[in-house]
Amino acid sequence: MKAKRDRLIQLLTEMSFERKRVILASGRESDFFIDCKQVALTAEGHVLLGELMLHALAELPPAEAVAGVELGGCPLASAVALTSFLHGKPMPAFYVRKTQKDHGMKKLIEGDKSMRKGMPVVLLEDVITTGGSTLRAAETLRTAGLNPVGVVVIVDRLEGGADALREAGLPFVALATRTDFIPD
Repeated sequence: MKAKRDRLIQLLTEMSFERKRVILASGRESDFFIDCKQVALTAEGHVLLGELMLHALAELPPAEAVAGVELGGCPLASAVALTSFLHGKPMPAFYVRKTQKDHGMKKLIEGDKSMRKGMPVVLLEDVITTGGSTLRAAETLRTAGLNPVGVVVIVDRLEGGADALREAGLPFVALATRTDFIPD
């Protein structure tokens, strides 16, 4: 897995990481941005993330499904579901919306036909700062009768999100942190 992680960091550095001033989803200002979708939506990135995130699930309580937090976590959930099938242990993927659709079935969770009450689910995210969107997604899963048991992210910005998740009872694994791109 080390070689796969090293390649992921290389791809993220080349395609996703930028030093520039931005306002993050948390409302905070930052001097760097990492757009993981640039890597997750490539064929190689999809394969690497599926393998690395599936492997990271072993560090968390057992889960029967994965749920991607809209939007960055959605391709991650698909990658892990595909990889789990290829490894002979298929897990369904869910997509957790930030807001309910205003048309059709008006769903907050896509993939709901595979859900069952109490099903343990791991949330997947691309980048975490404060953990706010992940905690809201966990609550959406709970409201739907699912049991969020942990979180796997591509990059932890090391700005308190991991602590917020752990305090909320959600064990946490990050494939990379800010220090992989900006050494302390």
